[in-house]
Amino acid sequence: MVNQVKATVYEEKKVAVEQLAMRYDYTLFPFKTTDELNGIRSEIIGQDRAVKAMEFGLSIKNEGYNLFLVGPSGTGKTTYARSKVLEVAKSEASPLDWVYVNNFQHADRPIAISFPAGEATPFQKKMAELIREIESEIEKVFSGKQYEQEKVQLLQNHDDFMNEKWDLLEEFALKQSFHLEQTEQGIMAIPIDEHGEPYEDDEYRKLSQEKHQEIIEKTKILNKEVTTFSRESQALERDLKKQLKNLEEQTVLYAIQPLIDVLKREYKHHAEVIAHLDALEKDIVERWESFDNEPNEEADGLMSLLMDRDQKREEHRYDVNVFIDNSEKTGAPVIFESNPTYSNLFGKFEYKSAFGTVVTDFTMIKSGALHQANGGYIIIQAADLLSHPLSWHALKRMLKTGELRIESMLEETGLNVASGMKPEPIPIQLKVILIGTYEIYHLLSQYDEDFRKFFKVKVDFDTEMARNEEHCLKYAAFVASYCKKENLRHLTGQALGKVIDYSTRLSNDQRKLSTCFHEITEILVEANYWAEKAGSDYVEAEHVGLALQERFYRSSLIEEKIKESIEEGTILISTDGEAVGQINGLSVLDIGDYTFGQPNKITARTFIGSKGIVNIDRESSLSGPLHSKGLLILSGYLQGEFAKNGPIPLSASITFEQSYGMVDGDSASSTELYAILSSLANVPIRQGIAVTGSVNQLGEIQPIGGVNEKIEGFFYTCRARGLTGEQGVIIPWQNVKNLMLRNEVIEAVKQGEFSIWAIKTIQEGIEILTGLEAGERNEKGEFPKGSVLGLVEARIDEMIQSFRQRKKN
Repeated sequence: MVNQVKATVYEEKKVAVEQLAMRYDYTLFPFKTTDELNGIRSEIIGQDRAVKAMEFGLSIKNEGYNLFLVGPSGTGKTTYARSKVLEVAKSEASPLDWVYVNNFQHADRPIAISFPAGEATPFQKKMAELIREIESEIEKVFSGKQYEQEKVQLLQNHDDFMNEKWDLLEEFALKQSFHLEQTEQGIMAIPIDEHGEPYEDDEYRKLSQEKHQEIIEKTKILNKEVTTFSRESQALERDLKKQLKNLEEQTVLYAIQPLIDVLKREYKHHAEVIAHLDALEKDIVERWESFDNEPNEEADGLMSLLMDRDQKREEHRYDVNVFIDNSEKTGAPVIFESNPTYSNLFGKFEYKSAFGTVVTDFTMIKSGALHQANGGYIIIQAADLLSHPLSWHALKRMLKTGELRIESMLEETGLNVASGMKPEPIPIQLKVILIGTYEIYHLLSQYDEDFRKFFKVKVDFDTEMARNEEHCLKYAAFVASYCKKENLRHLTGQALGKVIDYSTRLSNDQRKLSTCFHEITEILVEANYWAEKAGSDYVEAEHVGLALQERFYRSSLIEEKIKESIEEGTILISTDGEAVGQINGLSVLDIGDYTFGQPNKITARTFIGSKGIVNIDRESSLSGPLHSKGLLILSGYLQGEFAKNGPIPLSASITFEQSYGMVDGDSASSTELYAILSSLANVPIRQGIAVTGSVNQLGEIQPIGGVNEKIEGFFYTCRARGLTGEQGVIIPWQNVKNLMLRNEVIEAVKQGEFSIWAIKTIQEGIEILTGLEAGERNEKGEFPKGSVLGLVEARIDEMIQSFRQRKKN
C-alpha cells in the first residue's frame, strides 16, 4: 500500500513566474537615452567600503600605511586608483628635484643633492656656465703678463742663486787646482796645472808620487763640496717647484674664486651646494691642468688614445647629473609602472665601452620609477611585481630603511660586479599602491611576514552592490560616460534596462548589480557594433540582446557538442518516464570565458553489506574533497535517521555516469541521497525532473552556485527532446533570489511546459520526485506505512534482520 501525495503539493513548491527573474522597469528612468546624462559625473559606484579605505590610506602619512587594492579583475580597481590618486596628488606640493654630483675624494660614492621642484636644471646650467667661465679665466690668467712676470722672477731668482753657488764652488775648485764641468752623469772635477790648463795624459803620468797623492787628497775635499752643492741644488729645485705650484694655485684661485663666490652667495642657504662648491674649488686648484685642451704632440699611438680617453672622462668631472626633475609637474607625482623590473623601479648604471672594458661614472646614473614617484605615489600590479622577485625584496628593504639605493641588479643577487659605484641613497617619502587579487593578498599575508608591516591598508573591492534606484541611476551615468569616452552610440532606456538585467545575472542575485564593469563595457562595445550594422542612431534593447546572444554563441561550441551527444544518445540522459535508483543531477562547466550547465545521470545501487556508501568516482580518483565530504554527510543522515535499532548493514555504490573528469563540490549531495533512498525503497523517480542542492546531516537543503546555468542546461536538453509539461528542476529555496533566467525558460514556465520547485527539506523533494508521501515520524517514532521513508526504514529493518541472521548462522 502506498500513500499518494495530494496534487496541491506540486503547486505549493513551484516558483512563481515573477520570481524567475527581476526585470528592470526602464520606464522608471528619468530620461529616454543615455546621451541626456552627459552632464552627470561618472564615479565609482557600489564600493563604499573601498572608497573609505582609499581615502584613509591616502590621507594617513605614518610609516607602513601603504595600500593594497584587492578584488577580482574588472571591478574598477585600477581605474579608480588612477583617478583618485591623481585627484589627491593635484592638491599636494611638488616634491624635490635631485641631482648627483662628483665626489672628488671618492669617485665611486657620488653625492646626492636636493633642490626645490624646478631648481635642479637651472643649477645644472649655472654649473656648466661656471665651468666654461673658469676654463676661459684660467686660460686668460696663465697667458697674462702678471703670471708670466712672477714666474720669470721666480726662475730668475733661482738661476741667480744657483749661479752664485756655482761660482763659489768653482772658485773653491780653482784654489784646489781643479776645473769643474757639468755632464749628464753629474759634476766632474778635472785637475789643472799652474797655468790653469788640464793635464795631458803624458804630463799627468810624469807627475811625482807626492803630486799624485796631493791631487787625490784634494779630490776628496772637492767631492765633499760638490756633494754639498748637489744636495743644495736639489733642495733649491724642489723649493722652486713648490713656489711655481703655489704661484699656479694662487693664480688659479685668484681666477676662479670670484666666479665661484657668485654661486655661493646665490646658494648661501644650501649647505650641500656650498660644500660641493668648496670641494670643486679645491679640486680645480689641484687639477687645473685638465683645463689645458692643447693636444700633446709628443704622445702618439696607444698613449695618445689613452690620454684622449682620460681627457674625455675629465670633461664630465664637474658636470651635474639631473637625476629627478619635477619642473614640469603640478602637485605630487603619480607613476604607473606596468613593467616593474628591478632596473625600472630602482634605476640603473649605464655603461660605455672603452678598450675592451665597460666604464661608468656619476653622469650615467639613471633614475627608476620609485625615484620619479618619490614625494608622491606609485601604482603597481602585484602580480607583475611578484613576477620579479628581486624587485619585491628590494621594495620591502626600501620601505624598511626609508632610503632608495641604486645598485647593480647583479649586486642584488650577491654577485661581484665591476662597477663598484655606490651612489649616496636618497630618503623616500612615498606611498606605494599595489593592486591584486584575493589569492595574492592572502598568500602574501600568510607567507610573507613583512607584508602586513608595510601594507597596512586593505582596500577591498566588492563584486556586487545593491540594486536600488540610486545605484541604477549611477550605473546609467557610468554607461553614458563610457559611451562618450569611447565614442559609442548611446543607449535607449530599454537597452539600458537590459544591461542592468545582465549585470544582475552576473551578480547571481536579484537584489544586486555586478561591479565587474569590464563585462559590461564589453557588451556596450559589442551592442554598439550591432547597432551600427543595423544603421541605428542608438543602441536598442534588441542590439543588447543580439550582443549577448552572439557572445554566448561564439563561446558555446563545447556546450553544443555535449548537447549533440545527449540528443544522439551517446550521453545517456532520461527526460521522461520513471526509474529506481536513477536521477538527473546538474553540474556547471567553466571553460574560462563561458560557463554553462549540463545534466548528469546519477545512479545508486544498495545491498546488504558493511562498506557503507562507496563513491565510485572517489575510488577511481575522480572525486574531489568537497564531493567526498558530501557523501560522508549522506552516511551521517542515513545513520541518524534510520539506525534506531543498531548500525545499518548497508553497502551502496553511487556514481556520476559517463563522467570521465574530476567531480567536485557538494551541490549534488541531495541528488545522490534521493537516488539512494529510491533504491532502498524501490520507488521510482520521475526522470523529467533534475535536482540540484546540497544537504546536511539533518536533511535540510542548502544553497548552491550556478543555479541559472544548471536550470537552463536541463531546460535545453528537455526542449530538444520535446517539452511535456512534466519536466522541471528542483532547487534549494535559498536560491530563488539568485534566479535571473533567460526569457525562453521563463516563457516555457509561463506556458506550463516547464516547472521549477524550491524546497527546504529532503522530504519535500521526495514527494515531488516520486509523487508519494515522504513521511514524517509520528508520536511512536514511526513513519506512515507506504510513505517513501517508511519503505526505506522497512527495507533497512529487513537488512538488519538478515545481516544478524547471517552472522548467527
